[in-house]
Amino acid sequence: MNTQQYSNENFRQFLDRLSCEKELTGIRQPVDIRHIATLVDQAQTALLFHNVIGYEIPVVSGIIRSRRRATMSMGCETYTEIEHKLQHGIDHPIAPKYVKTARNKEVVDIADNVDLYKLPIPMCSIYDGGPMITAGVVIAKDPEFGINSGMYRFMLKEKNLTGIDIVTPNNMRLFAERAYEAGRACPISISIGTHPFEVMGSGFRAPLGVDEIAIAGGIRGAPVELAMCETIEMPAIADAEIVLEAEILPTGWTHPEGRFGEFTRLMGGLHWNPLVKVKAVTMRRDAIYYALHMPWENTWLAAPTRYTVIRRALKNAGVQVKDINVTLGGCGFWHAIISIKKQAGEGKNALLAALTAMDLKHVVIVDDDIDVFDPTEVEWAIATRVQGDKDIIIVPGARAKPLDPSLPVTPPGMVPTGAKVGIDATISEGVPHERYERIAYAYADHAKIEDYLNGKADKSSEDHRNDEKTVAELSGRIYTLIDAEPQYYQQIADHFGDYDFQLVARALGKLHTEEKLWQDARGRACVRGSRFSAKPGSKPE
Repeated sequence: MNTQQYSNENFRQFLDRLSCEKELTGIRQPVDIRHIATLVDQAQTALLFHNVIGYEIPVVSGIIRSRRRATMSMGCETYTEIEHKLQHGIDHPIAPKYVKTARNKEVVDIADNVDLYKLPIPMCSIYDGGPMITAGVVIAKDPEFGINSGMYRFMLKEKNLTGIDIVTPNNMRLFAERAYEAGRACPISISIGTHPFEVMGSGFRAPLGVDEIAIAGGIRGAPVELAMCETIEMPAIADAEIVLEAEILPTGWTHPEGRFGEFTRLMGGLHWNPLVKVKAVTMRRDAIYYALHMPWENTWLAAPTRYTVIRRALKNAGVQVKDINVTLGGCGFWHAIISIKKQAGEGKNALLAALTAMDLKHVVIVDDDIDVFDPTEVEWAIATRVQGDKDIIIVPGARAKPLDPSLPVTPPGMVPTGAKVGIDATISEGVPHERYERIAYAYADHAKIEDYLNGKADKSSEDHRNDEKTVAELSGRIYTLIDAEPQYYQQIADHFGDYDFQLVARALGKLHTEEKLWQDARGRACVRGSRFSAKPGSKPE
């Protein structure tokens, strides 16, 4: 797939591509907005609801709710390519391009004409505190630190008032805190219905002072177009279907927000957050409202951001990584399994480096012979390569994510702390690698069951004799072979493949009867008394 061909793709064109690939289904009959979330949960594709009862605006949801749709959204062939595309955006950001106008200014409602109730904002989970704007790309500006963008949820409270969920420490919360301490509002734009390129870029937690919109441009391969708002000195994404121009009011973290359905696949608790006043709503005449469906639409594009940070941390630690799996069972945030091309001591170094990456809670390091995407393989590595007293590291008192339901209740305004756990499931230094030679079946390269089911027959050996002369002759040849270098039994049988296997076994038996046959420390056949012979109590080489 030529990813460059999608550099100028907009939100509508992405929806068209999903439709062409049978990944978007249109629902044209009337649908109650209260049913949208559960229908998306049951669907195998994204859904576009053309006729939402009581609203003039259609709703689309689920557009990145599967591995395939997330992969398509980034213009990639495989899901693992998303990480590399994100890293390219980080390494090669492209500054946004400002345009004079945008399609989302075809309808402009300002001040008293603002009515958020006209937007088809669905409920999601049973226990949600209210309708949530979930797909808003938020752009904010700080006098000292410049532009920041991110993805935050806004719970509808009044026709022109919402909350904003910024409980977790991040750059947006810092901007709001600085504005609050200065006694002023913090202006923000909220762009709804943007291409996943902008969702991915904004979802990456960049260092303070780094413009995530430029990272989105690097991912896209072209500048993200921005247009200035009508009522605030802030830009918004020009391609967005709907833009809310708003201010975070200097009320502090004093108003209840939530509950929310979280990326943990659990209901979060009640949060205390600031209020947001919406000063203007601008949109296309034929706008489509995008409702990001929790939790999977959050997870599929969030996980690759963890890959990038983990890989960078391990590179800085000088550890050579083979594969990384930020698992769905770990909610795409908390669990990572990392295979490394290990040198002495690097299992622990890799653990310590990886545990510094974002909000990772549990990390398992394995050798490069383990498939990190196969849970049975990973569990087998833990079962066979871990001694708990020396291979498990526990770091207490580390900063934790407030959404971790296993943490004690944290007072408002306090940052929770918890434990990070690392498991070094690599082969320990000093343990012979022969202990980890896996069962492997001979001739697997050319003895295929499909061929035999289709009638293949093996040829008989040329020599079927079992007389003493033939056995003695063959035993002599075997003796010469193993005297030069020890051989596994299977190697011997393969070397003398022109003989029936029974004859090879008899010849080896003759050597054993004559007390000429022995084994080396690795279990290979050798000449008894030779320099290769294993001594009682000897360990594998």
